[in-house]
Amino acid sequence: MLYNSGMNDNDTTVAELRRRLAQWVAAREWEQFHRPKNLAMSIAVEAAELMEHFQWLTHDEADELFRDDETRQEVTDEMADVLSFLLSLANATGIDLAAAFEAKMARNELKYPADHVRSHYRKPRPT
Repeated sequence: MLYNSGMNDNDTTVAELRRRLAQWVAAREWEQFHRPKNLAMSIAVEAAELMEHFQWLTHDEADELFRDDETRQEVTDEMADVLSFLLSLANATGIDLAAAFEAKMARNELKYPADHVRSHYRKPRPT
């Protein structure tokens, strides 16, 4: 059964996603299984399932995947699985994802200054 609450990226907060997932986990009494180690491993498993869709493809072939509705839905589902386990890990550890993201972006701004890394992927040399 497809559940569609009408949530979308523009109107839904991380807190709302976390609450929705916490309710879902609690209704199944799965808190005992949603422990940090298990959740971290589950993220890796689901990320591998996501990567499997792209394995051995060229960039152009990978871009083409999204033109097929069935494959697009499979990739969408794997992305949602990764997000679900990440949100559950945040719930289990009490980590504020938005704050963690902002702090990491600030560190990345220092590590990868736009003027030094624009148009290439290499880390800047230490000065």
